[in-house]
Amino acid sequence: MICRSTTVTLSAIAAVLVLVASMVQPGYAQAQTDSQQPKPGQQQAPPAAGGPQGDLGPIAIPKKKDEPPPPPPPTPKNPEGMPDYSLSVNVPLVSVDAMVLTKDGQFIPGIPKGNFRVLEDGVPQQVVGFSQSEAPITAVLLVEFSNSNYAFMYDALRASYSFADTLKKDDWVAVIEYDMKANILQDFTQDKNAVYGALNMLRVPGFSESNLFDALNDTLDRLDRIEGRKVLLIVGSGLDTFSRITYDKVLKKVKSTPNVTIFTVSTGEAFLTWYDARYGGNPYARERMMDYLQAKNQLHTFAEMTGGRSYSPRFEGEFPGIFRDIAQSVRNQYTLTYHPTNKNLDGTYRKLKVELVDPATGKPVVVKDQKGKELKYQVIARQGYTAKNKVE
Repeated sequence: MICRSTTVTLSAIAAVLVLVASMVQPGYAQAQTDSQQPKPGQQQAPPAAGGPQGDLGPIAIPKKKDEPPPPPPPTPKNPEGMPDYSLSVNVPLVSVDAMVLTKDGQFIPGIPKGNFRVLEDGVPQQVVGFSQSEAPITAVLLVEFSNSNYAFMYDALRASYSFADTLKKDDWVAVIEYDMKANILQDFTQDKNAVYGALNMLRVPGFSESNLFDALNDTLDRLDRIEGRKVLLIVGSGLDTFSRITYDKVLKKVKSTPNVTIFTVSTGEAFLTWYDARYGGNPYARERMMDYLQAKNQLHTFAEMTGGRSYSPRFEGEFPGIFRDIAQSVRNQYTLTYHPTNKNLDGTYRKLKVELVDPATGKPVVVKDQKGKELKYQVIARQGYTAKNKVE
């Protein structure tokens, strides 16, 4: 009985363990299955996934394949018989504009490249580029428009219009008229029609005074603020009747103003010739003629001091030729280019000097006119330039 009872008891315990195992195993398997299945809205990771986790699950990163590097591109070959060339672009190039003028302000054309020598900080440079061309001008037309004499006023208008006819599209021109004081009719412009419009305003003169010295002093003050070479064209009788500044002071002003070339056109020459022929025996007429001769001499002095020229046309047909002559004197220039020996891009200022020399001897060139007479000349060029910086 004792053995049988023990056997039954062991059989009962085994049955209980089997029942417990059958109840626990399905839940455990379900938990394992749920952990492996993706959640709602979550994609199943691809087999090659192995990258970082994202909002949509693991990110698949393709494995790199061990491939050989691509071959270098073929080097282009020159056609048969053509040599190899190399280019260098990091070489500065300096361009210098120069004008060679006679003592009277006339441009001297036809000078060959070999006669020019460019010095940078005193060191000669090799000129690699050379040309002769026309340059635009920066000019002020200063016109006397006073109620003194109709013949003078008519000449002033005709001369001014003739000057306007010679302007080109790149020229900068301002128009100023004076009687009692200077009045700016047109500030600097490149519009030829604007210049014509300013001259069209000269219809009825307001005063009989001709204050040339004040007008000239004021105009030179304005030009002194403008860089580069400027041209001042004075069209008038040259008389001064009421200026506050004296002739000596305005002469000093002309001397101290750099880079301004003055050209003058005297008005009323035909009238003065007729007046002298008819009333030359009258003491008052002789005194009046002396005033006009002195005025003309003053205009001539202004022009001569600055390298310009003075004109006294008697006939209206002379005006076009006069202004062509003036334009030829102030427009033409030589352009010289070179690679500086000082190749440092340091932003320093380099001094320039342009000379005319005999390449065989190194001495200054002697210029002669058609009659074999030696001419005095001057070479006008900028005095220096600022080198570039490396950061530019």
